[in-house]
Amino acid sequence: MTVSLWTLTRGQCGAIDGFDKALQDEYRIRLMELGFHPGEQVSCLQAPALGAPKVYRVANTVFSLDDKIATYVRVRPQSND
Repeated sequence: MTVSLWTLTRGQCGAIDGFDKALQDEYRIRLMELGFHPGEQVSCLQAPALGAPKVYRVANTVFSLDDKIATYVRVRPQSND
């Protein structure tokens, strides 16, 4: 089951599955340049309230993404066991 990257909560991890087809190519390309590749592990480090951008770790780097972009990244959540 895949979900939007935006749905990950603080401390939750997942593997990037790909991108929603509605995402414009220039955004997809830029995300891939930043390390958001299918199969890469991503974790949500911070999830502020009121829709503020969330902070994610991917490819050993930290990025802040807002919901307008993060909703197009598909991930397979992993349990926190």
